[in-house]
This record gives sequence, C-alpha cells and structure tokens, in this order.
Amino acid sequence: MVLRGPQLLLCVLLLTQVAAEAPTSKPKKAANVRKDLVSPKMFEELKSRLDNLAQEVAVLKEQQALQTVCLKGAKVNLKCFLAVAQARAFHAAGEDCIARGGTLAAPRSEAENEALREYAARSLGAAAKLWLGLHDLGSEGSWVDASGAPAAFARWETEITAQPDGGTAENCVAMAGEAHGRWFDERCRDELPYVCQFAIV
Repeated sequence: MVLRGPQLLLCVLLLTQVAAEAPTSKPKKAANVRKDLVSPKMFEELKSRLDNLAQEVAVLKEQQALQTVCLKGAKVNLKCFLAVAQARAFHAAGEDCIARGGTLAAPRSEAENEALREYAARSLGAAAKLWLGLHDLGSEGSWVDASGAPAAFARWETEITAQPDGGTAENCVAMAGEAHGRWFDERCRDELPYVCQFAIV
C-alpha cells in the first residue's frame, strides 16, 4: 500500500510526535495511555511504509534523471546516449560516465553503431573520433566492455589500416566519424570526446 496525501502527512506527524517524546517520570498510567495510542508494532509498520515510500521516491528521481538524459541526448532501443565534448583519457571518460549513472557507449549491433555515429555527428561533429566502452587491457586481442563481458559486436576499420593494429600499445577503442563509424584501437591515455550510455529500465 502506498501512502499519499493526508495519509502520508498523518504518518509523518505520528512518527515525529513519537520520536520527539522522550521517556519521562510521568505517572505509570499516563505512559500506558501513550503506549496504547502508538504500539511498537504500529510504529514499525509506519516506519516500514515510510521506507517503502523513500524507495519509491528514489526510483522516481532516477527515472526523471534518465528522462532528462534521453531528452538531452538520443534514445536508441533500450539505451539513451549522451555526448560529452570535453576530451578525456579513456579511464577518465569511463569514470565520468559512471558518475553520471551510465557507462561508456558500447554498440551491440550494426544498427546501434550507426545510430551512435549519427548522434555523435550531430553532437560532436561529423569527423569526431570518440571513445567507446571497449578495451583489451586484460588480454591482448580479447575486447571486452565495461562489465568485462566480451564485445557483442565489432565494426573495425579494415579497408585502409586493418584495425586493430596497435598491439599492446593501443588497448582502447575509438569510433571515427570520418571513417563512417568504423573503429580504431588507440592509446588509452589519448584524450577524446566520448558518449555515455544509460540503460532504460
């Protein structure tokens, strides 16, 4: 049961009143009257309802924040993308996305990669190169996302430079707008703009 309006106000007032009254040396009969008015069971029930209400408010705030991201960025399937123009090294970009409640974008299909490329072109410029949330830092040639799961999709540039070609010197993935959204392995310390992704629940 969700408390709303007058019910919520009544619960808050009762909890405030009970919490504010410290045990005193009143006659035993008066204390018993107060005890009958708000029993420990009722107090626990009200506390439980308030905790549930606080959780609901937290979920609503999270949904509102996600809607704001989707309005500022782009919605693709069950993800929202948000471009960040400030160039950062790969790890700093990833940390920034986590602080925003997401991860670096990691396309899982050709359609998602193309949608990300189009959004990045509108937001960062058609020729922009940007970080993706993929790397092979753990094992050379084994490309994984932020969760450590193997990359579900790859769009390496293979016509001109046969990517990935950096060996152990280049372990982080960047998408290049001027290469029509194809991927390159880059040095993780290079500073590039990036796109964060947020899962829509």
